[in-house]
Amino acid sequence: MSLVINTTTPEGIVLAADSRQTYRNLKGMARIGSDNALKLFQINSRIGVGITGLAFLEEDGVLKNLSKFIEEFKREPNVEDMDVEDVAIELHRIFDKKYQWKEQLDLAVENIKNDLQMKGCELLNIEKNPYNISFSFKNPQGGLEEGLAGVDMIEFLVAGYNKKGSHQVYGCYVPGEIQKRRDSEDKNNEYGSSWIGQGDVVSRIVLGFDGRIANIQFAKEAMLIQGEPNIFEELKNLEYAIQWGTMTLQDGIDFCTLMIQTTSAMQRFSDGINADPGDMPGVGGPIDVGVITPDNGFVWINKKKLKFGGNEVEIN
Repeated sequence: MSLVINTTTPEGIVLAADSRQTYRNLKGMARIGSDNALKLFQINSRIGVGITGLAFLEEDGVLKNLSKFIEEFKREPNVEDMDVEDVAIELHRIFDKKYQWKEQLDLAVENIKNDLQMKGCELLNIEKNPYNISFSFKNPQGGLEEGLAGVDMIEFLVAGYNKKGSHQVYGCYVPGEIQKRRDSEDKNNEYGSSWIGQGDVVSRIVLGFDGRIANIQFAKEAMLIQGEPNIFEELKNLEYAIQWGTMTLQDGIDFCTLMIQTTSAMQRFSDGINADPGDMPGVGGPIDVGVITPDNGFVWINKKKLKFGGNEVEIN
């Protein structure tokens, strides 16, 4: 799954990503395929992209790394003139077209029906939503349960500066929508941090809670009484008060790399959470870091190189 994190400061923008690549084998088991995958890309002189989630897409009957499609996009003639939103929209269009997720969602409906039948459950209701499937069923003991299913998601952050000098950050989801995360022209939304992928550790540290708190019974009951928006508004009181607007670029680098290192270390010692054990240790390997500033554009602070013996080569 990996972890990509962005921190936007007055001095510039930081993008950082780990290098672990996981996959599911023919038995459906999640395995670590590599600790040398590229998750961070320079798109043009002003914009970078970090990507997590699904690592491969099928093209002409062959599985290909998502990095291939990003590299092809980078070579298009008009990319250098694109602004941040343009890159977000175009990459979202490319992956939405190449990832045949709608067909997979149709197959998931039948798989859910067959799986529940094999387990002796009675399907009560199943509904196909725009990006997932919700269903309810009665288990063999007569208890009522609800479920939510979907396909593996492609997530990416697009961050950088527009030709006119303003900066923006977009979070993109396939299947899903494009969300504006940061904009220098939006008051009180100029600076801050965003993350995608396995962000539960970062959320616990910065926000004070894990998003899976919504699955805990007491939280469900509280949300029924007070409403979900009110509960999450209350939980905001747990967030660390970080003065993003005073953070230097070096502090932004330190923050991003610390969050990835901490996530990797925590995954080493844990096996998911008690409510959902067996989570995949999807964050690991070297950390790639790029910074983007108004004057110097995109600059690599750390980038993996090809190695053999004592030799190291950077090919791009």
